[in-house]
Amino acid sequence: MTVCEAPGKVYLFGEHAVVYGEPAVPAAIERRATVTAEPRSDDHVRVEAEDLSLDGFTVEYAGESGDRPDVDVPTPLVEAAMGYVDAAVRQARDAADAPDAGFDITVESDIPLGAGLGSSAAVVVAGIDAATRALGHPLERRELADRAYRAEFEVQDGQASRADTFCSTMGGAVRVEGDDCEPIDAPNLPFVVGFDGGAGDTGELVAGVGELRDEYGFAADTVESIGDLVRAGEDLLADAAPESEPSPALLAELGDLMDFNHGLLAALGVSARSLDAMVWAARDAGAHGAKLTGAGGGGCIVALDASDATETALSFTHGCEEAFRAELATEGVRVVEP
Repeated sequence: MTVCEAPGKVYLFGEHAVVYGEPAVPAAIERRATVTAEPRSDDHVRVEAEDLSLDGFTVEYAGESGDRPDVDVPTPLVEAAMGYVDAAVRQARDAADAPDAGFDITVESDIPLGAGLGSSAAVVVAGIDAATRALGHPLERRELADRAYRAEFEVQDGQASRADTFCSTMGGAVRVEGDDCEPIDAPNLPFVVGFDGGAGDTGELVAGVGELRDEYGFAADTVESIGDLVRAGEDLLADAAPESEPSPALLAELGDLMDFNHGLLAALGVSARSLDAMVWAARDAGAHGAKLTGAGGGGCIVALDASDATETALSFTHGCEEAFRAELATEGVRVVEP
């Protein structure tokens, strides 16, 4: 039995624009998905996911998950969860040259599904790492990140970027621009996350931005402006001391850029009333900046505030189901003792 866990993430800047080759800066947070992989003597895959829905589910199948039986949980949830697990299994089998390997897999996660915190990336990264290690074929981190990206690319019909899976694999803050992915130094920023309890449709939202970008020149300019904003944020982080507490001046400048980034994303149509309400509640409480994180349409916002004021304000904001502080996860995917 091999157990691996990988962190979720928030975007400081750059979601959506990263799909079109602009840079993005996500940062890993200490909310993790844990995957246990136990090789079987047959080619079956048995998946147990007790906390991915109210009652959880367990599915066993042979071959592709299209052969699985119906289970009593919402179809989109099963399709999403099983799609990513299937893709992770395929990548692990390919990496270990074991096309008929079977597994008993358990998935646990404290990352809200589809909420913009990288839940699918964390499951895929932890799943490939656990399965390849269980087969005696552990992967170097960059290969693991690449295979996890390929898995997400497959499931998301070619609309994935490398940002989420690279960040989940490496931990800390990373810079992603096209196929160029590198860890970057960043101080332990005081993230506060607000979650509305919902989830946007990533594929639909990404496609919507693509249609706007193709039809309107100003939408294409907006995407490029997000890229320019990310570069400004990178310069600020490059001048910061990674081992020290971030200065108020740095937080104020980063926060201004986050505010701008949210406005640009809202202009592209990917925000939502609940997200805007949480963003404004955070700003009114004194946060240095706040923005949606991830694909949008529902899910989470991220704010910068070292005090308790933003978390408290969000907890009393209509439409916010949960508010929590999110520490920077300096370590990415890791093996856990079973």
